[in-house]
Amino acid sequence: MPELFGSDAFSPSEIAERVDRIGVAKARLPLLSMVLLGILAGAFIGLGGMFFTLVTSDGDIGFATGRVLGGVVFSLGLLLVVVAGAELFTGNNLLAMAWADGLISTREVLRNWIVVCAANFVGASGIALLVHLSGHTNMNDGAVAAHCVKIAAAKCAIPFWTAFFSGVLCNILVCLAVWMAFAGRSVVDKAVAIVFHLGVRGRRFRAQYRQHVLHSMGLLLKADGATLPGIDTITWAGLLGNLAP
Repeated sequence: MPELFGSDAFSPSEIAERVDRIGVAKARLPLLSMVLLGILAGAFIGLGGMFFTLVTSDGDIGFATGRVLGGVVFSLGLLLVVVAGAELFTGNNLLAMAWADGLISTREVLRNWIVVCAANFVGASGIALLVHLSGHTNMNDGAVAAHCVKIAAAKCAIPFWTAFFSGVLCNILVCLAVWMAFAGRSVVDKAVAIVFHLGVRGRRFRAQYRQHVLHSMGLLLKADGATLPGIDTITWAGLLGNLAP
């Protein structure tokens, strides 16, 4: 049906079929593959989060420009997940499609979500440690470190329901980005679909792995004795309190 839509993209019905087929494959991955691909996805999103922080730490960029640019560069993470191949919890929420069509069981869906979410947590934590040890936060005369702490401290203070609904809005955009990426036949197609969706997000909507990386960076800086404003408010309880909703 390409001629009906005026492009060589997959049609909506073809996308739905692909989502179902890939959902079944994802749900039935061997455990070790699922864990390793989940760790990779957490690291990929973490790299996007670091890119986001680097760009938005520049105080000379205007508010709107900084948010849009931050969202665009953060899309690197999801692009790596989709093109290189990895298991990301937020994107894997689309397994609900295959479940609704009766192709996979509730047990298979929950197994994937629990394993992948835990593996993403490990991957995000690992990339945060590597980035910290690399001295990345010292860039721009320490402005990157200060920005990491500023964001992490702000997230610790967000009320539960504000974080919850912001997370819902974020994942709507993530799932739309993955859905649209399934429409593409080339890497360029996928990149365009992902960049436009994540560029909308800017800073206000949150991805749990970017947030976890920034919280982890704040905790690592705190452990090193950094005396940046707001660093004392960054705690493990604040991290878990932000990730839960």
